[in-house]
Amino acid sequence: MELIDEHKSFGGWQRRYKHQSSKCQCEMTFSLYLPPQVATERVPVVYWLSGLTCTDENFVNKAGAQRAASELGLALVAPDTSPRGAEVPDRDQFDLGQGAAFYVNATQDPWATNYQMYDYLVQELPLQLGAAFGEHELIMGREAIAGHSMGGHGALAIGLNEGERYAGIVAFSPVCAPTAVPWGQQAFPLYLGDNQALWQQYDACELLRCAPAAASLPPIQVEQGLADNFLDEQLRPDLIEEAARETGADVVVNRREGYDHSYFFIASFIEQQLKFLREQLDQKPLPDT
Repeated sequence: MELIDEHKSFGGWQRRYKHQSSKCQCEMTFSLYLPPQVATERVPVVYWLSGLTCTDENFVNKAGAQRAASELGLALVAPDTSPRGAEVPDRDQFDLGQGAAFYVNATQDPWATNYQMYDYLVQELPLQLGAAFGEHELIMGREAIAGHSMGGHGALAIGLNEGERYAGIVAFSPVCAPTAVPWGQQAFPLYLGDNQALWQQYDACELLRCAPAAASLPPIQVEQGLADNFLDEQLRPDLIEEAARETGADVVVNRREGYDHSYFFIASFIEQQLKFLREQLDQKPLPDT
C-alpha cells in the first residue's frame, strides 16, 4: 500500500492509501481514520460504504465522523465505490459503471474482470489492513459495517451474508430491496445476468427471509429521512421492516422528519450510530490470537 494523503484530525490521523487489487485487477484507493487510541491499544474497525457517484473521500470529507470516532476509539475504513481506470468498463450514466458497482461480484462481460467488489471488501481489503495494521493498531476480528444509499444496500447485503463476522450494521437511506426497485432491476441484469436467484444473494430482504436463524444475525439500524426524494421508488424501508416482522430479525428503522438524502442527513446522526456500533463491537468476543 502507498500512503497518498494524511491529515491530523481530532488527535488521530485521516489517511488515504492506494494499492493494486488482485480481485478488481486495477489500482484501488481507500481512506482510513486511525483514532488517537492506536498509540496505546488496538481498536475495532467500522467499514463505511458510500453511494452512487461517490468515492472513498465523500464520507471522510462530509460526514464529520472523525470527532465521534476519536472519542469512541473506532477506526473508520472507507473504500472506493467501484474499480476505476481507463481500462475498466464504464457507462455514461450515474447509476451504472464506475462509481456504481453495487458491491456485487459481477458475472457478466465486460464487467466480471474488474467488478468484484464483494470479494474485494470481504476478503482482499481486510487482508491488506490486517497485514499493515493488525498487529498493533486494528482488531481485525472486531468489525462492523455501515453505508449510505447504494452503500447502505452493500452494508446490508455484506453484513447479512457474513453475519457472524460483523457486530452490527447501520444503513443510511439504503436500497433495502434492490430486486424490487428500478436501481437494482437495472444494475443486476447488467452485472449478474438474468438469474434472479443470484440477484437475491445481494438483496437484504431476501437474505433476512433465507437466514437460518434471526438470532444469529447482527442487529440492524436503518436511518431514513422522510424528505428523501428516492424514498418511495428506490429505497423502500417498509420492505425490510416487513421481512424483519416475518423473521423476527433485529431491525430498527428510524424515520427522520424533514431530512433528505444528503450528507447533511448523515452528519446529523452519524455520532448516534457510531455509538450504537461501538456498543455492539464491545459485546463481540475478541478474536483468537
